[in-house]
Amino acid sequence: MLLELSVIPLGRGRSISADIVDLVKIIDASGLDYRVTAAGTIIEGRWDQLMDVARKCHAEMRQKTERVITFMKVDDYADRAGRLAGAIALSPRCDQRGNSGKLPVVFVS
Repeated sequence: MLLELSVIPLGRGRSISADIVDLVKIIDASGLDYRVTAAGTIIEGRWDQLMDVARKCHAEMRQKTERVITFMKVDDYADRAGRLAGAIALSPRCDQRGNSGKLPVVFVS
């Protein structure tokens, strides 16, 4: 199962890079496979794992600002695993984690 997660803090100014780094640390600590994109972060795991990570990311950002908008998009393809790594392997411009070396403008897929 894939989750595209974007957590958007309102009222934090133009640059949210430091906030994004904090959320990526939460996602990385989960041990799940993920890819940071320009519009969010895509994470692969089971429903309960994905919702736990999404909840933690939302809560972390909520501690920093009064208003947070969290977008979640789930791709539930029965009995499929390793889909994220397989899709990223097709793109030669990305490193092993699927990152192009740039932080997202809006987070977190």
